[in-house]
Amino acid sequence: MRSKLFLLVLAAICLSFSVAVNAQSYAITNAKIVTVSGATIDKGTIVIRNGLIAAVGANIQPPADAQIFDATGLTVYPGFIDALTNLGLGAPTAAPTGGGRPGGGGGGGGQAAVTTAAQPTSNSNYPAGLRPEDSSFDELKAGEAQFDTNRNAGFTTVLTTGRTGIFNGQSAVIDLSGDSVSEMVIKSQFAEHVSFVTIGGGSYPQSLLGTFSALRQMFYDAQRQQEVEKQYSADPRGIKRPEADKSLEALFPAINRQMPVVFNANRERDIVRALDLIKEFNLKGVIAGGQEAWKVADRLKTMNVPVLLSLNFPKRTASASPEADPEPLETLRNRAETPKCAAKLAAAGVKFAFQSGAATTIGDFFTNAGKAVEGGLSKDAAIRAMTLGSAEILGVDKVMGSIETGKIANLALVKGDLFGRDKFVPQIIVDGKVFEQKEPARQTGGGRGQGGGQAAGGPNLAGTYTVNIDIPGSPITGTFTFTQSGTALSGSMNLQGGNTPIRDGRVTADGFSFAATVPFGGANLEITVHGTASGNQISGSIDSSQGTVSFSGTKNP
Repeated sequence: MRSKLFLLVLAAICLSFSVAVNAQSYAITNAKIVTVSGATIDKGTIVIRNGLIAAVGANIQPPADAQIFDATGLTVYPGFIDALTNLGLGAPTAAPTGGGRPGGGGGGGGQAAVTTAAQPTSNSNYPAGLRPEDSSFDELKAGEAQFDTNRNAGFTTVLTTGRTGIFNGQSAVIDLSGDSVSEMVIKSQFAEHVSFVTIGGGSYPQSLLGTFSALRQMFYDAQRQQEVEKQYSADPRGIKRPEADKSLEALFPAINRQMPVVFNANRERDIVRALDLIKEFNLKGVIAGGQEAWKVADRLKTMNVPVLLSLNFPKRTASASPEADPEPLETLRNRAETPKCAAKLAAAGVKFAFQSGAATTIGDFFTNAGKAVEGGLSKDAAIRAMTLGSAEILGVDKVMGSIETGKIANLALVKGDLFGRDKFVPQIIVDGKVFEQKEPARQTGGGRGQGGGQAAGGPNLAGTYTVNIDIPGSPITGTFTFTQSGTALSGSMNLQGGNTPIRDGRVTADGFSFAATVPFGGANLEITVHGTASGNQISGSIDSSQGTVSFSGTKNP
């Protein structure tokens, strides 16, 4: 009896301790607060308790138990939302295996720019890439470290989905914190995503004409499948039992307008094709990419179709040397007009949110948002497109997107101009959890000269590291070799026998970053590496358009 009583007392103590921990409150004081949903507060306080915003205002007194963050000189924004990524998903492996439903057409059409990745064995009647039942939720990986780069830039929330196949799968809205997938997920199913590509590996369709035909046929088949199942469910006598079809059944929410369908389309022609499909099947449609959406802004407004607008603006690819061939007029016009798209959509009354568009550097998100402002978009509208406007399109505006009492405490504390080159985020709060980063030391002189050495206040990274890269299902081992001169970092990566030089290397107060181009699936893949260093250990993430993977390494003697 005494033993049982002791256990009950112990449980009560643990419970009260847990409540005390969860009840930890924070107060951000002396901050400029951009609420987005209301007026900006020039100097105010935000109180956070249990992961929620408990109070916000100019005359709020911090609770006695609150941990205080003095935000003098900082501006607090709602946590920024990237409205289309593949964060949290493992990098795809090799090419797909065949199989699937036979079909006509094909011909000599070119393969997709992005081929379908290998997927687990499925009982679907359709090949990999034509399976709308695939879900990002099922592919998500837990772990906060994989989000360091994006979170340190000020992002708290993203929409994530696959980028391969015709059906990219059903997307999920996730917060960039949490040790388990269930902690990360805000909305497990947001939309069905579609890309106008083809399927590799010999499966139908292998031409874009076949892709449009396959999409229309699947939507029509889904409508018929639903009718037959309803009839059979109402009275099965005398009716042949309909075959189960998980792929067609996955489209029921889409054809019933219960789930949006996001069409990836940048060019006017593809956007028009997407709008035609949306109209034909009465879908709750969304356009993603949308670089030429301004050309059909009136139709987007009339059909009430929002745009997840890519901030991965086109760049000059040809050499700038005098001997280089001049770029086509259409290319020049596209590069000049793309930054103006957001302003034109806003003027037409089209709802839009910003997304990174698989940019190789996440800093381009804010740089190009600034270019959109230069192109005629107001700063307030730009901020809304990465906060509340994004939350509205994703259907999560009741819990995030603005700084209001009762909403999730997703906040970005920013030093400097949000769209400026020297922007820095010293604190980011995700689901009430505080993440901090040190501001990189700014060099005022010429460094340590030509003889090399570590950055002021930063690690000495020179040397060779054996690294393990955590690619789901096929982890690999390689080496990073670094040469350091002040804050400049150069060297190479050696992975699976291939040696790749690194570029744009930089050493910060507690880590490093660099970019590289690596071979992948017969093409070149741009990657960005961000890491931290502690003693002879390094760790971090490798970001690419195919996903984010983590790595860790040890310096060789």
